[in-house]
Amino acid sequence: MTRRIDCDVAIVGGGIVGASAALALRRMGRQVVLLERDLCGSRSSGVNFGGVRRQGRPISQLPLAQRAHRIWGELARTIGTDGEYVRSGHFKIARSEADLAALEHYRAQTRDFDLGLEMISGARLRERSSWLGAKALGGSFCPEDGQANPRLVSPAFARAAERAGAQVLERTRLDEAAHDGQRFVLRSIAAGLEVRAPVLLNCAGAWAGPLAAQFGDALPLRAGHPAMAVTEPLPVFMDWSLGVEGGGIYCRQVARGNVVMGGGAGFALDDERARVERDSIDGISRQAIELLPALRHAHIIRTWSGTEGYLPDRQPVLGESPRRPGLIHGFGFAGAGFQIGPAAGEVLAELACHGRSSTPIEAFAVDRFEREAEALAANAPNPSPRPQPTCVAR
Repeated sequence: MTRRIDCDVAIVGGGIVGASAALALRRMGRQVVLLERDLCGSRSSGVNFGGVRRQGRPISQLPLAQRAHRIWGELARTIGTDGEYVRSGHFKIARSEADLAALEHYRAQTRDFDLGLEMISGARLRERSSWLGAKALGGSFCPEDGQANPRLVSPAFARAAERAGAQVLERTRLDEAAHDGQRFVLRSIAAGLEVRAPVLLNCAGAWAGPLAAQFGDALPLRAGHPAMAVTEPLPVFMDWSLGVEGGGIYCRQVARGNVVMGGGAGFALDDERARVERDSIDGISRQAIELLPALRHAHIIRTWSGTEGYLPDRQPVLGESPRRPGLIHGFGFAGAGFQIGPAAGEVLAELACHGRSSTPIEAFAVDRFEREAEALAANAPNPSPRPQPTCVAR
């Protein structure tokens, strides 16, 4: 026997984006059903590094990041827990003069966004952060960026949505999706469930591609697998969250003393599981010791990976389908969706209710890859005509 639920908006995917959207929609008075094939916040939203940073993001993401920054400031009131969120400050390390120049350029570019970036180097850096190794020449400090525990924060958004009246259905895999001309019809065969709604939010993360393609939005989404590690508890020595200009490791120390580190890549075991490669952990360890000598004799007690969705420009898709009215996508955050996730959820809710958002999202258009391909084809040189054989009278 099939149970049928009619609602205003159906959401596929219970990560921080989908759960935030569900919460925002309930605050707008909409009836919401969220389908999550596992447990909410158990995928990339729950296994990421836990950085809550605006610094270093593309300029196009900063309006979204600023909106998210305000949500994070009200986190405990919004979701019922502080999620170990602290505005510890985020320091992006420069290891060369070129890195320092790049960070200074970024500061100039982002001046209108009021990030409060401060360049620190030389004697000031050594005085402020004697725990940094000699490889760190200086860097850029964003005082109000911070860190949180994704294993607490991401599921808490789903629980808050549930308390607000959303129907959050975990361990409910989407098996079939169709449109009957008026509504989307979603079926979970194992759960004996059919959900019908005029609006569908595709927030399925690295698994969102097939659902998008089913309704004509073929996107070049690929899966990536970050490498993460955490040390035993150490005496607290580091009060900033760290990144490295140009890529490399990222680190933060939690109140208990453990140092959480990331960098490099893992590998997929199957569609749902991933592991860390030994070479990645070796690389993380070497870089970490160069930048943080206090880790030289620290024991790594756990490593892990996850599955994240990446698009070629490392920007998400966030917007309405150009082909199927009522279908709205929000995925492909390239391992950087934890901070902006709550704002992305609010944007999706605005699109579902009003057809527009108060936050600029043009850079995240669903059809941008198609338009780029068309532009390249239009500008491609015409092939030279093949020379024709010449007939010679004999």
